[in-house]
Amino acid sequence: MVAALELYLDVHATRRLRTLWHALEAEGIPTLASLLAERHRPHLSLVAAARLEPEPVAAALADLDLGVGLTLDLDFVGQFVGRVLWLGVTPTAALLEVHRAVHERLAAAGIEVWDHYRPGRWVPHCTVSMRVPNPLLATALRRCLEVLPVRATVTAASVTDHANDIAHTLTA
Repeated sequence: MVAALELYLDVHATRRLRTLWHALEAEGIPTLASLLAERHRPHLSLVAAARLEPEPVAAALADLDLGVGLTLDLDFVGQFVGRVLWLGVTPTAALLEVHRAVHERLAAAGIEVWDHYRPGRWVPHCTVSMRVPNPLLATALRRCLEVLPVRATVTAASVTDHANDIAHTLTA
C-alpha cells in the first residue's frame, strides 16, 4: 500500500495530464487513470509511506505553507526502476523549501516516510504509469513528450491512500 501527501494541480494542467493518460490507455499503456477504480488525479507527491494517518499529519503540518499557489513546470520525462514513467517537475527553490519544511515537521512529529522522498533524495515528479510494458516504452515516451511542457499551479494538498479510501484534504 502507498500513502502520500499529494499536491493537486489547477484545472487546465489536470485536464492536459488526464488527456495524456487517456491517450496512453488507448495505446494499451496502463496509467493512473485506470489504477484503483480511477481514484487518482494528477499530482505531485511530497511524501510517501506505507501508511500515513491523516490526523497526525494534519496536526504536524498545521499552519504550514503547503505550496498552494506555487507554479510548477513539468519539463521532462523520466523512468524509475520497475517501468514507472513520470513527468519531471523542475526543482525550484520555492518547491524545495516547501518539501524541506514538510519533512522537518513530519520528522519532529515522529511520522515515518520513505527515504527516497526525503530532502536530498527526492525527485519531483508527476507519475503517469506504474508499469509501462517494455514493447510500448517508445510509444509512451513519445506521447509524454507531445504534451510537454506543462505549467501548473498547486491548488490543494491532501493526505491520500486510495487503497484504504483515505483522502484527507489539508487545504481548500
